[in-house]
Amino acid sequence: MRYISALVTTSLLIGSLSGCVVEPARVRVRAPAIEISEVIVSRPPPPPREEPIPPPPRGPVEMFAWQPGHWHWDGREYNWKPGHYEKRPAREAQWVPHAWVPRGNQWVFVPGHWAYH
Repeated sequence: MRYISALVTTSLLIGSLSGCVVEPARVRVRAPAIEISEVIVSRPPPPPREEPIPPPPRGPVEMFAWQPGHWHWDGREYNWKPGHYEKRPAREAQWVPHAWVPRGNQWVFVPGHWAYH
């Protein structure tokens, strides 16, 4: 009888403690941004091409921004990437175009990005 009483007490104790188990909090962590190394070229890019800007896509005109074409370095030569419309991430976002910036005797590519004013 003592054995059964001890077994019941132990079962009740374990059962009551199981409600006290604290589960660790789940936290979402964003992965760090991947750093992209600079593109540095020893010769200047050709002059930008003149592109006709087509009408924007259908929809609210203020939700689209024209991203002008730019010269892309593929490791051997410059290739022209034509301009295109891109949907704005927010109404106030302004597109800052890609650029090649001189640094000493070299040229550094500065990627285009959205700026918020």
